[in-house]
Amino acid sequence: MSVTVFTSAAEWAARYGAAGRGSILAIGNFDGIHLGHQAILRGVVARARETGDVATVLTFEPPPLKILRPEKAPPRLSTNEQRLTWFAAGGLEAAVVLPFTRELAQVGPEAFVEEILLRGLNLRAVLVGENFCFGHRQAGNVRMLRELGMRLGFEVTIVPPVEFRGEIVSSTVIRREIAAGNVSHAARLLGRPFVLTGPVVAGTGTGRKFTFPTLNLAAEQEVLPCEGVYITQTKIGDVSYDSVTNIGKRPTFGGTELSVETHLLGVSGEVPAERLKIRFWKRLRGEQKFRGADELRAQIARDIAHAGRFFARLRRFRALRRAGSLPANKS
Repeated sequence: MSVTVFTSAAEWAARYGAAGRGSILAIGNFDGIHLGHQAILRGVVARARETGDVATVLTFEPPPLKILRPEKAPPRLSTNEQRLTWFAAGGLEAAVVLPFTRELAQVGPEAFVEEILLRGLNLRAVLVGENFCFGHRQAGNVRMLRELGMRLGFEVTIVPPVEFRGEIVSSTVIRREIAAGNVSHAARLLGRPFVLTGPVVAGTGTGRKFTFPTLNLAAEQEVLPCEGVYITQTKIGDVSYDSVTNIGKRPTFGGTELSVETHLLGVSGEVPAERLKIRFWKRLRGEQKFRGADELRAQIARDIAHAGRFFARLRRFRALRRAGSLPANKS
């Protein structure tokens, strides 16, 4: 399934306007597309199926704070490409990715609704979170949106926040957990493992020479797990490999530059790769300085063995669930 991407409301209207279809709309930054975001998007897709309208998401690139107050802008969990992939996976038909500019920031709340949402996107219904704000200086809120909906003739649904173990799921919380290395907990809040993507870059050759060969990633995301060793899966093209990933500076060899290095389990020889997609399952340990290459090599061998046992258990669990031996909602 794919999502049709537009960079303006006018482009959306040119595609769907002649057919008389309206939009069922979600609006937001959707950084990470976590469980809370997914609840909103599911509501959009379900409503669009009922009405025959276009399940649409409206978002911005870059996020508004990157332009308005860059010093306050949080680091991004996801790239725009990732967001589009997840929109498609969630069943959205269209994504309007507005280039965010200072000119757009000057548009007041009512003008934003009338000119972009109604005139451009033929808005029939909008679903947002309870803290949603919009328009110049974020002057519009859900109360104003409801009032505008009643006056201008579109439905407004406020989707309550999603909680996990008593805590509201948010991009802020997920950033905190990832930065602390709690990638397993972050995965629960995201509904899937956290992912780093990017091109393969040349390393120092230290791993291949002294310990285990690795592929080095130049991460496109702005949030990285803290320094340490992680159980991961690395996708190269259409093939996924079990892997162990180190984020750190290689203190055993006097390194000073932060790197993301992945060793593919059970692979002998080189694997040609231009890009990597690394899914983070679990943190094994912090980065350590060892007395030499032999001691480091022995520890990496233990890390690899630990990862192998982890994936063996994971595959057994999945096999049992497919066979119906486990409740479908267990994880």
